[in-house]
Amino acid sequence: MNDGIEGSRTDRIIARIARAIEAGQLQPGRRMPSLRAATLEYGVSKNTMVEAYDRLVALGRLEARPGSGFYVRAAGRNAIEAPPAHMTEAIDIVSLLREQLSQTHPVRVGDGRPPASWTEDSELGRHLRLKTGKGERPIEHGYGDPLGYGPLRSQIGLMLAERSIHVSPEQVLLTFGINHGLDLIIRHLLQPGDTVLVDSPGYYPLFGKLKLARVEIVGVKRLADGPDLDHLSLQIARHAPKAFFTQSAAHNPTGGSMSLPIAHRLLQIAAKHDLTVVEDDVFADALPASLPRLAALDQLERVIYLGTFSKTLSASLRVGYVAASPGICRSLTDMKMLTVVNSSGYLERMVSELIASGQYRHHLKRLRERIERATARTLQNLDRLGLTVFAAPTGGYYLWADFEPGLDDLELARLASEQGIFIAPGTVFFPDRQQTRPGMRVNIAYGDDTRLIAFLQSTLAG
Repeated sequence: MNDGIEGSRTDRIIARIARAIEAGQLQPGRRMPSLRAATLEYGVSKNTMVEAYDRLVALGRLEARPGSGFYVRAAGRNAIEAPPAHMTEAIDIVSLLREQLSQTHPVRVGDGRPPASWTEDSELGRHLRLKTGKGERPIEHGYGDPLGYGPLRSQIGLMLAERSIHVSPEQVLLTFGINHGLDLIIRHLLQPGDTVLVDSPGYYPLFGKLKLARVEIVGVKRLADGPDLDHLSLQIARHAPKAFFTQSAAHNPTGGSMSLPIAHRLLQIAAKHDLTVVEDDVFADALPASLPRLAALDQLERVIYLGTFSKTLSASLRVGYVAASPGICRSLTDMKMLTVVNSSGYLERMVSELIASGQYRHHLKRLRERIERATARTLQNLDRLGLTVFAAPTGGYYLWADFEPGLDDLELARLASEQGIFIAPGTVFFPDRQQTRPGMRVNIAYGDDTRLIAFLQSTLAG
């Protein structure tokens, strides 16, 4: 195939099909040639054609219909478009990184690190010696699979299946926690000047990431049982956003979880407006598997799902994951290689062994019991203080205590700080920092502290 387009065979096929779509030669809804027919038409292997179609799906040019084939995607203002030139040039570099991680060539003169045999007997190796399963190779001091440690990805797949989210290990990308996953998604989905929707109140570190990426942030009012869908529809009509970042279960900061009817309707709205939904399920392992998840209803067609072990094991244990469609997962893997090369194989093996041994399951049982006891005590204390809880707790670490209208929660936090008490004022959880719902986020682990209770009694009474 030689049509004057530079690049690999896959790149040339993608460019040729994209050009035909833009020129109107391939109309929206048209079925693309089967893989067999396309390999003959373009004179390439089946694997090359599969990669080309999958990448066109990830770029928003085609859509895959299971059991039917590939179709030209209807033009949608929020389709994931081809990356700009500077991004394409950066992605081209990934081929060298991928080979260093995947190691498909036996002669490795182009490698960027010494052979494993040079470091396997190092002090690091002796101090970080990890057990290996039967028939498994000893851990090497290399980069590892760019997706992350394979056995852990398989274990995560089984855990997700319990939540009715069905993925292959190739759809799970390991990260340095959820915040790393959010960084990769923002880099992949968005460009400066794009608009996104976020929960309001919502996860304030996300707001900072989006501002850093020069993305416009628009809040969607959060209710006790999920986003206000009327407000969501209004904000979509006003701002034509590219994505909606939300938390379905044990929402930070309100503690509430999305109801099943809200989740169903939200996905209908997202489909109508071609909106990508990013679902942060930070407390998932400590929550009932039966709680509604957008990813379970959508099966990762337009939902990108994030999880982590940092909230359940240790904040210093930076191991998380992104689950997404195959095309999106490949793109995020490329972005991961460009930014951090790979995540930590040592930490991922550690988590994998905790799961395989049953220790993680026992730990989660104890953790849930602690959460339940601490939540009950905190609710009792807030009730004695006359404070109303915004949403019924569903198993996470947080509750939202409402204050009387007009109370300045930032000033309350300042006064508390003078007495050595750290309060998270509600105002900081709103993307526009407007005090539309004065209150505070309460971590249930500290809701029984007598110093906090005494401070609130004296301050709120005045």
